[in-house]
Amino acid sequence: MSPFTGTGALLRLNLRLDRTRILIWTLAVGLGVYGSVYSLVEAFPTPESVQARGALLKNPATLMMTGPAFAADDYTFGAMVANELSLYVFLTAGIMAILLAVRHTRAEEESGRLEMVRARPVGRFAPSAAAASTVALACLLVGAATTAGLLAVGHKDLDAASCLALGAGTALTGLVFAALATVAAQLTEHARSATGMAMGALAVAYLVRGVGDVIHPTGSWLSWFSPFAWAQQTRLFVELRWWPLAVSLAVTLVVFALAAALAHRRDLGAGLRPATGGSATAAGFLRSPAGLAARLLRGSVIAWSIGILFFAVAMGSLADSLDGMLEENPELAQWMALEGTDLTAEFAGVILSFVMIAPLIIGVSGVLTLQAEESSGRSELLVVSGRSRAGQLAGWSATVAVQLVVLTLIGGVGVGLGVWAGTGQGRWIGEMTGAAAAYLPALLLVAAVAMALFGLLPRLTVLAWAAVVWIALALFLGGLLQLPAWALDLSPFSHVPALPAAGLSAAQAAPLLVMTGIAVVLAIVGVLGYGRRDIASR
Repeated sequence: MSPFTGTGALLRLNLRLDRTRILIWTLAVGLGVYGSVYSLVEAFPTPESVQARGALLKNPATLMMTGPAFAADDYTFGAMVANELSLYVFLTAGIMAILLAVRHTRAEEESGRLEMVRARPVGRFAPSAAAASTVALACLLVGAATTAGLLAVGHKDLDAASCLALGAGTALTGLVFAALATVAAQLTEHARSATGMAMGALAVAYLVRGVGDVIHPTGSWLSWFSPFAWAQQTRLFVELRWWPLAVSLAVTLVVFALAAALAHRRDLGAGLRPATGGSATAAGFLRSPAGLAARLLRGSVIAWSIGILFFAVAMGSLADSLDGMLEENPELAQWMALEGTDLTAEFAGVILSFVMIAPLIIGVSGVLTLQAEESSGRSELLVVSGRSRAGQLAGWSATVAVQLVVLTLIGGVGVGLGVWAGTGQGRWIGEMTGAAAAYLPALLLVAAVAMALFGLLPRLTVLAWAAVVWIALALFLGGLLQLPAWALDLSPFSHVPALPAAGLSAAQAAPLLVMTGIAVVLAIVGVLGYGRRDIASR
C-alpha cells in the first residue's frame, strides 16, 4: 500500500464537509475586495486627492498599519490600492488557512476520527496530503476571488498583471501560514493550542513587517523575515516583480516537508511537546460556567485586546493630519460624514465606530463558542455533573458580556491615546472612553441575538453573523452605496449618538435604553430556550 493511498477519497470528504465554509470565505473576500476598491474610487476621485493620501505615508503609524510606501512621491491609485488593501487580504487568507489546516489535522486527531480513518486501508501520509490539498484549494479560490474583485472595478490603474499577482500573493501567503499551522499541530496534543501557536506566528509576522517598514519606508532587511513582506515586495501596480513570490512558495514547501518529518517522530494523537499534568483539583473559579468561559476564552480576548489597542492608537494618531487630508480631498469629508463643526471630534468618532467592529465580533463568537462545546460533548458532561443548562448559558454569557465591555473600553482608550498623540490634548482619553461606552447597548444587543438563537434555534445561529456583516457593510459602505434610511436603521450602530462631537441628549439616549431592554429580553429568551431544548439539538 502506498503512503498516499486514499488521498483522493479523503480530499473529497474534506471538500464536502467544508464546501459551505470555503464558499463563504471566497465570497466574503471577493466582495470585500470589490467593495473596498469601489469605496476608494469614490473617496479619492482625483489625482490630487490620491497624492494627498500618499502624503500620510510619512506617518510611521500608517506604515505599520498598511505596508511599504512604494511610489510615495508619485502616488497612483493602483499604489494606494496595494498599500491600503493587500495587507488585510493577506491577513484574512492567513487566518482562514490556519483554521482550516488545524481543523483537518490536529482537530481530527484530538477527536479520535483520524484513528478510525487510519484503521481503514489508508496510507500514512494520505490524511495530511488531503488536508494540505484542501487548504491549498481554499487559498487558490480566495486568491482568484481577490483578482476577480480587483478586475471587476475596471479602474485604469489596476492592470491585469498586478491584479493577478495580488491574487497569487494572497494564495501563497495563506499557504505559508497553513504550513506553519501544520507544524504547530505536530507539537501539541490540542487543536486550540495549535491554533494559538499559529495565530501567534501570524501576529509576530505582522509586527516584524511593520517595524521593518518603519525602519525603511520601502522595506528594510527586517521586513524580509515576515511572510507578509514577500507578497508586498512584488511592488504591485508600481513596478511589478514576481520573484518575491518564489520565496513564499519555497518556504511553504520546506515547512510542509518539516511537518511531515515531525509527524514521523510522534505517535498518533500525541504531540512532540509532552503535555504537562494538571492539578488534581480544579481552581474554584473553574467549577462555574463563568469561570470556565473565562479560562477558555482568555487567549483570544488577550490577543484581540492587543490588536484593538494597537489599531485604535494608530488610527487615532492620524488626527493631526486631518486638515491636510480634507483640504486636498473634500470628498473624504462626505464619505466619513464629517460636517465640519469639530473635525477632530467627528474624525475620532468615525474611527471609534470602525474599532467597535472588533468587540462586535468577539461578542458573537464568544457566545457561539458554547455551540462548539455542545457539539463536542463537553457541555453534556457539565450537565451530567449537576449544572443546569440555563445556568450554564447564563454564566458563560455573563463572562462574554464582561469581556465585551472591557474590549469596548480598551478601544475607546486606544483612540483617545492616538488623538492625544496627534493633538497633544490629554482630554481625549476620557472623552473617547465615554464615547465607546455609548456603543455598549448596540454591542450587547447583537450578542443577545446570538444568545437567543443559540438557546432557541441553534441551526440559525448563522443569522447572528449575518447581523455582524450587515452592520459592517452599513458602516463602511452605507453612504457610498446610497442605501435607504430604513436599511441603515437596521444596524444598531445607526442609533448610537455621534459622540464626542454631539452631546448626549434625552432623545439620543432613548434608543440606547431601548436597545438595552431588547438585549435583556433576548438574553432571557435564550436562557429559557436552552433550558428546555435537548443538548446538541439542531
